[in-house]
Parts: sequence; C-alpha cells; structure tokens
Amino acid sequence: MKSLQGATEHLDVVIVGAGLSGIGAAYRVSTELPGKSFAVLESRSAIGGTWDLFRYPGVRSDSDMFTLGYPFRPWTEAKAIADGSSILDYIRATADDPRIRERIRFHTRLISAAWSSEDARWTLDLDVTDNDGATARRRLTCGFLYLCSGYYDYDRGYEPSFPGIDSFTGEIVRPQFWPEDLDYKGKRVVVIGSGATAVTLVPSMARDAGHVTMLQRSPTYVTAVPSRDKFSDAARRHLPAGVAHHVARAKNVLFTQAFYQLCRRRPEVAKKLIRTQTARILGDEELVREHFTPAYNPWDQRLCVAPSADLFKAMKSGQASVVTDTIGTFTPTGIRLASGQELEADVVVTATGLSMLPLGGAAFTVDGKAVDLGDSWVYRGLMISGVPNLALCVGYTNASWTLRADLSSRYVCRLINYMDRHGHAYGAPAADSDMKARPILDLTSGYVQRAVSAFPKQGDRQPWIMRQNYLLDAPTALRGNLARNMVFDNPAPPTDTPVPDLQEIHA
Repeated sequence: MKSLQGATEHLDVVIVGAGLSGIGAAYRVSTELPGKSFAVLESRSAIGGTWDLFRYPGVRSDSDMFTLGYPFRPWTEAKAIADGSSILDYIRATADDPRIRERIRFHTRLISAAWSSEDARWTLDLDVTDNDGATARRRLTCGFLYLCSGYYDYDRGYEPSFPGIDSFTGEIVRPQFWPEDLDYKGKRVVVIGSGATAVTLVPSMARDAGHVTMLQRSPTYVTAVPSRDKFSDAARRHLPAGVAHHVARAKNVLFTQAFYQLCRRRPEVAKKLIRTQTARILGDEELVREHFTPAYNPWDQRLCVAPSADLFKAMKSGQASVVTDTIGTFTPTGIRLASGQELEADVVVTATGLSMLPLGGAAFTVDGKAVDLGDSWVYRGLMISGVPNLALCVGYTNASWTLRADLSSRYVCRLINYMDRHGHAYGAPAADSDMKARPILDLTSGYVQRAVSAFPKQGDRQPWIMRQNYLLDAPTALRGNLARNMVFDNPAPPTDTPVPDLQEIHA
C-alpha cells in the first residue's frame, strides 16, 4: 500500500458512514452548522449502508417509515412498512441535496483516529481506494468526529459451527452475502434462525420455493402489523404532506412507546395479547404454544414483526412451516435434528444474525493512550466518557433507529455551537465514580450478549443511562443542559458570553 503525499487536509466535522444515519447527520450539519466544513466518509462505493448492502429476498424495515424516515423529509409512499429498495431510493433522494452529495467521499475507510488535546483535533488515518482498485493511506484532521456506521460488522456475520456442514451437498447461503443468481424455485429450503431476517425471508421465499422451513432453537415472539397505516393514509388525504408526516410520526411514536411500556411493566398482559393475535390468525393454539410462546418476556429480545401477517399466512397455506429443535448434524441431503427428525433441504439459509463491531473496527487513542471502550461509560446515548469531541450514532432497539439517530445529530450540532459560543475547542464527558454498570443494550439476544465487554457501559443515573424512550430523550437532546457532566478545555466562559437561551435549560 502506498501513502498519499501532500499537506494534511483539515475539516471542522467528519461524519463516518453514508447510510441512513450518516445522510441524516449530513443534512443536520449542513443546515444547523452552515459555516462548518465537513465530509462524509463511506468505505463502500454507494450510498445507503444497510439498505444497499442487504439484498436477500423480501428485505424490508421492521419499523414504520413515518418514524424510520427523516422528520425533515416526509415519507410519501403508500406502504408504512417499506421494502429495502424503496428505503434505499428514499435515502438516495435525500442525499441528492447538493449540500450533502458534494461532501460524500466513497471508497474511504477509517483505520484509526488519534486525538491530541494540545492540537484540539483528531488525526484520522484512512484507506482510500481509487478507480483502479489501488489503495493508499491518507491522513485527515478534524475538530469533531461523528461515527454513523452503526454497531454491526458488515464484513462478516455470526457463523456458529454446525456439525457435519461440510457433508451437505446442497447450497448454503448467508443472507448478508446473498448470491444474485441463487435459484430456489420449487426447491426445499431450510432457514436457520428466527430473528428479523428469518421472519422476513421465510414468507418471501415461500412464494417460489417448493417449501420453506424456519428452524429455530427456541420459540420466538412474532407480532402481525398492517403494511399500510390507515390513520396515516387518512392524514395524508386531508393534510399537507409535511403536516401529515409529523402527525403520523407522533401517533406511531406514542403507540410504539405505549406497547413497549406495557411489555416491560405488564409482561403477562402483553404475552396474552401477542398469543391471542397469533392464535386468531393461525387458527391453531397448539402451534402457538409450541413455536410462538417463548420462555422470555416480550422485549427481553427484539420483537419481530410480520407485515400483513405474511409469515403466518405462508404457514397457514402450507407453503412454510416452523420447527423448534436443535441441530444434531448436517447430512448430505439436509439436517438431522437432536430429536432425530430429518429436514431434507436443497438450500439452507443461515440467518443466524450479525456480529457487533465497536467503532467500525477502527483503533482510537486519546493523547497517545488507547481507548478502552469496555472500561468507558456512554453519555446521553451518544458520547464516551473521557473521549473529547467524539459522538456515536446509535438508534433505538425498541423503536425506529432514526428517532434516536436524528436526536443525536441535532445534539451534536447544538454541542458544537455551544462550544463555539463559549470559546471551547473541545469537551469530553466525565463519568461519576460511584455508578453501577449495566450493558449498553438491555437485551438478552445472543448478538448483544456476545459483545457486551467490547462496548461502553451504561450507568444507573442520568446522563449515563441509554434510555429506550424517545419521549424522554427528545427534551434532553433539543433543550438539555450541554455542560452537565462535561469537562471543557476552557471552563471559564468569556465575559461577554450571552445568558443561555431556553434551549440550554437543564434536563
């Protein structure tokens, strides 16, 4: 690898990732920090992140588009639960704004970031690939670094070791790397897994496959939701597009949060509601007891959704089925389960989940010392204790990702404006010394538990709690005290600093 020569470029803000979060962040920086220089670094060749990368059949959102979409760009399509290509078109249309498009740098991967308090800036080492495929190392500096690349490893998923898998003579497919030429028409398909990817794949593949079996280790919750939102359709018929979008967004935020709180506070009631709905659709209470009645409570793991009950309809029609068992071994013609049952298969899809990857896999240092995320604390859901001028964009697990992502972007813009007004070059969160630690995500899902030690902890009090509540987070992000638990390079503000406005009251 060769090194690029020349003077080091400096920018005020660098955003990493040109997916749903990064494009939204670019819009906020361009409109709320109009005098700042910035760039969006994207390691791939296209905009869209997850929605450009994942190409498996039926790929879609499991959040409604009125909350997954940006508050500044109304969603105008008919379906509230949108397919992947529609979401990708929406992101690309947003990025087509010249203020955003001209700032995106493709084929640019962040390798390491080093903060210097003396220089009050980050030094970024990047791998930049040219049109001929040659990669060179480039250096860039910035005043504020905003990571919008999520927390998944998009280069490799979670791949458990299956006994005998090499003996299987059929085709094994990983959803993350779906082959464009895969032909499964009329074939026997087994999808291993019961998460969002599996619940999406099964009904979609069932339309053309001979039969699709969803193989799960234990029962899982799946709830049916309408593909279209009648309330939102009515709002759009009678209100201007922007107003209708906000009305639909508010209604869905309230409904989603109310159901989540019901699941956490009255889990037995939530269980009964979900089971009753599933039994009514399937018409088979025994099937529900065996395959859709987990031992855990709703929202101990992320709740999967079936738009228009498509998974249940595929099962009811006989095109698909579900088996709850563990894998004994692969055989040349399929899978032998621990119970002794044989599942014959021509194609096996391993929808076993993604792996989590902190900081996009880049190495971070502060004044020459490596950042130990596992020993750090998360601040307001987006900053890291002891790390100056760095923010991470992390969405909700119990609601639309974009709800928190957009709040984070607006908070970053407020913080940068605040530091400029008060003469600060940088600031970092300072953690309380007597907190009790909890995992950053309160989920029992395997992908979370496997990565707990690699991510920062959340505490037992504000502002160190990773709240899963938009209604509480919004006032903090938009009007909260920006100096709380923050240490700045120049604690004494200039004497001519104006009195903070209402957007800086304590929250």
